[in-house]
Amino acid sequence: MEGESLSDKNRIQELDFLKCIFIVLMVMFHLVYFSEKHLIIKQFVYTFHMPAFLLLSGYLVNVNKNAKSFFRGILWLLIPYAFMEASYVMMAARLPIREHIDQLTISLLLNKIFLHPIGPYWYLHTLIICEICYYAIFQLKKMNTFSKFMVWGTLMYLLSLKNMEIVLFANTLYFMIGTLIRQSKFSFLSVFQASFWSAIPLLILCFYPQNFNRATLGGIAITFLIISFLLAIYRYIPQLIMQVTNFVGRNTLVILLFSPIFTILSKSLIPLFAFDASAVSFACTATILTIAGCFGVAYLSDTLKISRFFFGKEKVLR
Repeated sequence: MEGESLSDKNRIQELDFLKCIFIVLMVMFHLVYFSEKHLIIKQFVYTFHMPAFLLLSGYLVNVNKNAKSFFRGILWLLIPYAFMEASYVMMAARLPIREHIDQLTISLLLNKIFLHPIGPYWYLHTLIICEICYYAIFQLKKMNTFSKFMVWGTLMYLLSLKNMEIVLFANTLYFMIGTLIRQSKFSFLSVFQASFWSAIPLLILCFYPQNFNRATLGGIAITFLIISFLLAIYRYIPQLIMQVTNFVGRNTLVILLFSPIFTILSKSLIPLFAFDASAVSFACTATILTIAGCFGVAYLSDTLKISRFFFGKEKVLR
């Protein structure tokens, strides 16, 4: 979502398309009314959508920056993350949601922000930790690349152990795979080649629900095949739709940050869609309204000159 090193002129549009698909799936399956009616599909989607985001983030992050520039980028990820995570925790203490908190204290609030986040903001928490560790270890000039990855992987594993559980090792692994592709000097599109043939092994894997786990080889394979299949679809996207998907893909950060506001508000729409037992019509409508609402908040932030204090830039919408 962030941590990208490519300028708008040099952006890889295929990656923006992938990010658009994955962020739409994130929003859609955060709609509890819809996701609870389609648990197997939810399990399938959860296998790849955020792992793929971490893989893309690992590929796009630039560790060749000077320390001042790199940590400035981290700071402007940390500020909106900490604000929104704190807001989510305080909301969880007041509303009867699944992650309800019975007794909110300062120590609990700090614990959720810096160690064990709740809600969708775990992604930014993991991303920040991965980026900092990646940058710090890859500044060690006397170690070769293989040794750096070994040290980094060991550190991530230690942070995932039961007595810490600061990150989920499987999530950091996807980020590391992305960085491995970047360090190998291969392009993303040469590793993940577009192919409709990927649908065949993908369907075979889907016949065995035990593969619906990002921490398994089956889960890694599903993520790889989904990316390959989506890249094949991208070739046939009409230009107008491509402009929309590219815009959404460029602005996934604001959707991740603000979508919980609108997914919660969308519950008020449920009675209007009682005629549809599948909840698909509700999910489509709520997803569109949620994304539009996120862009509306971002546009308002840009217009009121708030973005410079919240994101470190004049305009967050790109």
